[in-house]
Amino acid sequence: MTRKDVRKGLWVSFFVLPGLTIVAVVILLPLFMSLFNSLFSWNQLIRTDFVGLGNFKRVFFTEPYKTRFLNALGNNLTWFLVTMCVQNALGLLFGYLLSRKIPGHEFYKRVIFIPVLFSIVAVGFLWGLYLKPNGLLNGFFKLIGRPDLLKAWLGDESLATFSIIAVNIWRWVGFPSLVFLAAIDNVPTDCLEAAYLDGARESTVFGRIVLPLIVPSITVIAVLTIIGSLNVFEPIYTMTGLDGSPNFSTDTIGTLFYRTAFGSVDSGSPEIGIGSAIGVIIYALTFVASIFSIAALGKKEVEL
Repeated sequence: MTRKDVRKGLWVSFFVLPGLTIVAVVILLPLFMSLFNSLFSWNQLIRTDFVGLGNFKRVFFTEPYKTRFLNALGNNLTWFLVTMCVQNALGLLFGYLLSRKIPGHEFYKRVIFIPVLFSIVAVGFLWGLYLKPNGLLNGFFKLIGRPDLLKAWLGDESLATFSIIAVNIWRWVGFPSLVFLAAIDNVPTDCLEAAYLDGARESTVFGRIVLPLIVPSITVIAVLTIIGSLNVFEPIYTMTGLDGSPNFSTDTIGTLFYRTAFGSVDSGSPEIGIGSAIGVIIYALTFVASIFSIAALGKKEVEL
């Protein structure tokens, strides 16, 4: 190995090691610590006996953890399905319309992305006020003479989760919109012009040319949607609190983890072992779902 190769390796290490250090400290170390802690029984903040997979068994098979976990996981699934079908579909629609240079597209591009820049705590707090029974939304319905639309948006078990998801979509839809816009703008213009000259309709151009060529961007957005849906915490915390009210209808595995690790489901005392087990489950679900989506969409990309 020459001196030049050694110098090159040192420079590469100089730029790579800080990033690897951050990943190790922020991601890998907490993961292994959670796994380690989940294998022990805890008395408050004191680690006691080794229990192996006992904490995981309690999460899946012992009440009230079993009911709480399955309920929270179901809410996470709801978050994923609604976000994937509504937010990303709107993002794709907005991105395509902006790429067609509709009148005022530069203005709309900035307006759509502005909510992404807002503090998530501020957004949750303000929308929590707007959605109260005497809040801005119900006040608007009263103003337009539609008292039939008055709802307890965050107090009704059937509406609370969807109300929070709607706020989250309002805040985040600008991100997939700009990602899809950038991908569509990179579609070769020759392909589009040839299709239009052959008399192809707009829907045909989108479905047969544009959509297949932006599959890599769709993969990125799908993976980010999975990760975000499994780790959702802040919107629920700021709008309905850690107890997942009303009656755990807004609870997710993120809020369940926090509530269990720092204050038990029933007694209010920390259950660090069970909380760590829930944290490991979140990691595992995120990893498996992300790998599966990348493999599925990557195969689709190769086929196209």
